[in-house]
Amino acid sequence: MIVAAYLLSFLCLLLNATLFVRLKPPYSFFLAFSIQLAAVDLSPFLVVLGLFGAGLGWLYHAPIAVVAGLLGAGISVGYIGLVTVPQPGFDLAFGKDWKTSIPPSRQSHMLKRRWNLGWPRTGEPMWERDIPFWTIPGTDRKLLCDVWQPPEGVARSGLALVFLHGSAWWILDKDFGTRPLFRHLAAQGHVIMDVAYRLCPEVDIYGMVGDVKRAVAWMKANADRYQVNPERIVLGGASAGGHLALLAAYTPNHPRLNPPDVEGCDLSVHAVFSEYGPTDLRAVYHHLAQERLLGLPKVEVGLPGATEMKKNMTDAGRMDTLLGGHLHEVPEVYELASPVAHVRVGCPPTLLIQGEPDVIEPADAARELYRRLVECGVTAINIIYPLTNHMFDLILPQVSPPANAALFYLERFLALMV
Repeated sequence: MIVAAYLLSFLCLLLNATLFVRLKPPYSFFLAFSIQLAAVDLSPFLVVLGLFGAGLGWLYHAPIAVVAGLLGAGISVGYIGLVTVPQPGFDLAFGKDWKTSIPPSRQSHMLKRRWNLGWPRTGEPMWERDIPFWTIPGTDRKLLCDVWQPPEGVARSGLALVFLHGSAWWILDKDFGTRPLFRHLAAQGHVIMDVAYRLCPEVDIYGMVGDVKRAVAWMKANADRYQVNPERIVLGGASAGGHLALLAAYTPNHPRLNPPDVEGCDLSVHAVFSEYGPTDLRAVYHHLAQERLLGLPKVEVGLPGATEMKKNMTDAGRMDTLLGGHLHEVPEVYELASPVAHVRVGCPPTLLIQGEPDVIEPADAARELYRRLVECGVTAINIIYPLTNHMFDLILPQVSPPANAALFYLERFLALMV
């Protein structure tokens, strides 16, 4: 049992020690990143693990195990406190009485606290899968989405969320780790459109943001079908999906970013949110050390067979393919594709949520976007969680303290947009 005391105590302590490690690309750090995510999302269990190890150490006279276990558990308790402390963003954006704007009937389906062990039970939502929302001209290739609707008996809010999954612009698909989130939001009366937009190397940034705008146009055209208000469409996403959501929301009429097939459509949205989405691709280029890719063979966009091309994890995040070159080669495209470059009076209300340090999106870039939005009089909230990395909401989101805190604010942001 002494061995168990040492193992449990030091496992808790070592996992928590990774919270203080600032990880950087290249992606040989994947194992360390995964361990760090586990320390974040499993922090409530690490409290128990550390205390149990310390308890065994106390019983079997192993003082070092006691100290290690208590220290590890204490770090987890401190971390939970840091990420669930009340944030002032909503008070600054909506005034101190903003909570009174949310009807009690809607609040009853929301999280009661910024951290919970599990989310409220909900009725079974209506879930339609693989609905075509656009056909690529000259082909039979259809772009697909899933639509989540409120359970029977739940009053509809009239709001539709067009959601864009994380992808590093290269990988993954709709319906990846998002079912608990969509089930929870549908129970509040919202409709969610989960979009499978095209990725590199099939398309570049123009094709991706074009697909997002096609999704917005489709939801507006089908507003009656899904009983939503076409003036209450919210764009949102995580990681690369958050980047695309911000970019599309801030450029509803941009001639270089609007595909011809949506010309004449109203592509404006009522609000936008991003979880750890890149806001300035010039800053992200340096943050990701993309200079290390100089000299590598180019991956061409749109070649025959690109759709079926086997995705190499080492290509995920390559910005030279996404934007047509490196930063020094096409600086104007990096600016065009950066949401921060499109801030203006009249941008939709914006919710930004991320951790720091983040391996993809530097927190200072999010702060700069927030600063510019506020200067332009745009309603904006910027929430940054300390000692929290990218993708913090994809492992056991019902338990993860930052995932709970993020949902607490997201559901209230959406309720205020109804």
